[in-house]
Amino acid sequence: MSTVLSVTKRETGHRSTLTQLRKGGAIPAVIYGYKLDSTPISISAKEFKKSIQKNGQNSVFSLDLEGKNVNVVVSEIQQCSLKDEVNHVDFLAINMAEELEADVPIKLVGQSIGVSEGGILMQPNLELKIKVKPTELPDSIEVDISSLKVGESLTVAEIRDQTPVEIISEDDYLLVTIVAPVSVEEEVTDSVEEK
Repeated sequence: MSTVLSVTKRETGHRSTLTQLRKGGAIPAVIYGYKLDSTPISISAKEFKKSIQKNGQNSVFSLDLEGKNVNVVVSEIQQCSLKDEVNHVDFLAINMAEELEADVPIKLVGQSIGVSEGGILMQPNLELKIKVKPTELPDSIEVDISSLKVGESLTVAEIRDQTPVEIISEDDYLLVTIVAPVSVEEEVTDSVEEK
């Protein structure tokens, strides 16, 4: 959180104003939350990108808003799918003394026994919802998959006690599963039976 990002209040208005901001190298954004009315701002696209690359999207950022430092987390980033550019950012102002809820990426670690035996790793959910103090917000939650065999799955219930933060996601929330590969013979048999 050592990086302080400068932001500028902006007028809410027409789409052309936002287009001009983006062409000038800025990103339209908004700050809302703790002790703050919803405030439209703009932030340097270059500065924001550099800060996200250095600290990660789940970090706490300090925004300099007209000489006042506001601690925030990124609530939402809207991106242009064609140009891979950030179109808009929502910042949530936070109280550093209170816990907050955040979605954090799941990072799989280890080599699964099942995958080594030819199984296919499926990860249906990429994030976990956690509750934590802003200063303790992790970039990701590591999940060890090395003991998983073909046909086995891992849910939140199995990692809850090993994780240093409070997980809000339900116990049956599926993190990863190792499925048996479908052989070519099975596929041919299935397609013959369908005819």
